Amino acid sequence: MQPRPRHLLASADLRVADVSFLLDCAAKLKLRPQRVLEGRQLALLFEKPSLRTRVSFQVAMRHLGGETIYLAPQEVGLGEREAIKDVSRVLSRYVDIVAVRTYGQEIVEEYAEYSGIPTINALTNEEHPCQALADLLTVREKLGDDLRGRSLAFIGDGNNVSASLVVTAASLGMDVRMAAPKGYMLPEPVVSEAAARAAETGGSLTLVVDPAEAVAGAEVLYTDVWTSMGQERESERRRIDFAGYQLNRALVEKAAAGALIMHDLPAHRGEEITEEVFESPHSIIFDQAENRVWAQAAAAAFLLGRADQIED
Repeated sequence: MQPRPRHLLASADLRVADVSFLLDCAAKLKLRPQRVLEGRQLALLFEKPSLRTRVSFQVAMRHLGGETIYLAPQEVGLGEREAIKDVSRVLSRYVDIVAVRTYGQEIVEEYAEYSGIPTINALTNEEHPCQALADLLTVREKLGDDLRGRSLAFIGDGNNVSASLVVTAASLGMDVRMAAPKGYMLPEPVVSEAAARAAETGGSLTLVVDPAEAVAGAEVLYTDVWTSMGQERESERRRIDFAGYQLNRALVEKAAAGALIMHDLPAHRGEEITEEVFESPHSIIFDQAENRVWAQAAAAAFLLGRADQIED
């Protein structure tokens, strides 16, 4: 019987040691791309629109010596035109690994249950593990490989990006803070996972309502849109609820001098972040976008059992 493939469906799927290992692999690949996935095929099964995710996966596989096949929503229709489990079993016969960008986390989990090949969560409503890996790779480039005790504050919604970010940052022993309005904080299972990892690594997790409290002295400031894809009907209510959570000059001035500015994009300038802060000399937003390539390259190599072939 074939062993069950390993999947990356949520940031918690990576052990604490895996996170550092993956970031080391990503850094090596960025310095010197290596064709460790020669002849391998990655299917991109997308139900949501994408710029960075699609292009970065395609570029990543090209650097690794592999190829990609893009499947648009109208070509597959997961769970509508064809059952999720049937799509999963068919693609398992055609390609070596698949990245699924979809809506509910339950979709990618059902897909992986029936898959004979590794499955990567390329974004769901609840998780965005590849983004978090790229984010922390970027922070390591700026602050050094050992991030234990370094402080990161996320200001905004307890969404897929922040959920993956806090678990991954806690895995590296960081001082993780998050400020969100009441009713918008992270789900309890994510908080428990991040807290457990912080306890294991010597990091910390602080959840507050007041943004000023979260950013006080922080070395890294991160924000995201107030209204994510699929929440458009809530946009007016969210603008009201998040009105005091804008990453602006006044808030940045409460952080450490030269604090790094992060955003996963796309950004709604003038809402969650001002133009001035977005374009700050301390912004590393486009470094994050670039590093999606290398984080995802490392993840693909890891899941296919080829990460140990990556050389210094």
